[in-house]
Amino acid sequence: MTALKRLDAAFVQARPSQAVMQALGDAWFVGGCIRDALYGLEVADVDMATPLLPEEVIRRLEAAGIRAIPTGLSHGTVTAVAHSTPIEITTFRADVATHGRHADVAFTDDMSTDASRRDFTMNALYADAGGHVVDPLGGLPDLLARKVRFIGDPRQRIREDYLRILRFFRFHVWYGAGNIDAPGLTAVTELAEGIECLARERIGWEFRRILAAPDPVAVISLMEATLVLERCLPGADPSLLASLLRAERAAGAKPDWLLRLAALDGSKPVAALRLSRAEAAALADIRRALADDLPIAQLAYRHGEDAARRAALLRGAMSGVVPPALEAEIARGTASQFPLAASDLIAGGMTPGPELGQALGQAEARWLASDFTLEKRALLGQVLPARKE
Repeated sequence: MTALKRLDAAFVQARPSQAVMQALGDAWFVGGCIRDALYGLEVADVDMATPLLPEEVIRRLEAAGIRAIPTGLSHGTVTAVAHSTPIEITTFRADVATHGRHADVAFTDDMSTDASRRDFTMNALYADAGGHVVDPLGGLPDLLARKVRFIGDPRQRIREDYLRILRFFRFHVWYGAGNIDAPGLTAVTELAEGIECLARERIGWEFRRILAAPDPVAVISLMEATLVLERCLPGADPSLLASLLRAERAAGAKPDWLLRLAALDGSKPVAALRLSRAEAAALADIRRALADDLPIAQLAYRHGEDAARRAALLRGAMSGVVPPALEAEIARGTASQFPLAASDLIAGGMTPGPELGQALGQAEARWLASDFTLEKRALLGQVLPARKE
């Protein structure tokens, strides 16, 4: 095949990549590493494909002194660990039968056959050890045009793996430009019910990545229109999302998928997306802070920096006004320290017990209402006499 482009990417000439390429003698970089390199993005993981059978891959790697891990031999996958770097190598495959998320495969030595079983044309690109890109299915023009397009019949691709419905939206929001592919959108709409058969952990992973994109508003709207959003996050309402993004930009805030999830306000996000305990706790913190009618600095003092910032941005989305000194107010609140302690009230004559706790709470409320200005002596003067009467 004729090479169409040459990758100018660090991973191509990196020691781990070249060590594996030399050991195998017949292998290709494939998929996401090529896509990301052509987009000028950082390449996180390097994958390879080869016509060699898995057993031969292991034999050649071990002969070269490279550790070979039989990650998934039945599906043709071996992980090489070269210079402490893992590289996943998969034998060229053809699908024999598909089962929604899994497939029975047969090994092949034909690159075009292997390319045909992939999801999108932009992922069906290969490159040799020198970084020369070959394009067996004509996917390079789609990649350069930022067109996320299914390989072959979109319905067939989706029936093979219903997770591709969410990947279609995720790839468009991160890599796409212009209008979303119409045949793909039609197929997604017709087959949206297939999402119900997916593990919630997988749905949650894809949904996080969609919400973390610089601007997911249009894609979330499409997901709502195709009923994909409701199947992923029942009860979700995207009407606040565009206003939230404007508030984020006005405040100079980075994309925050958890904040955007809070804006969608789904009915049971923890179960629907399999949130971790930490994520569920952070979401609950946002809701508590949003319900607390306090200025931003006081919110930061009471609920912490992250919850206060998120609550303030949600308020800004609702009102259309984001405080210009948001970060300064958050910093002021988190740095503030309540000047009283229980020992101060005991020293002033109070007896330990419920009344002391109530008095301390009243003092803190007055201190917050004063915007942190009331000093210890003034607070004691307000609380102790009232308790002694």
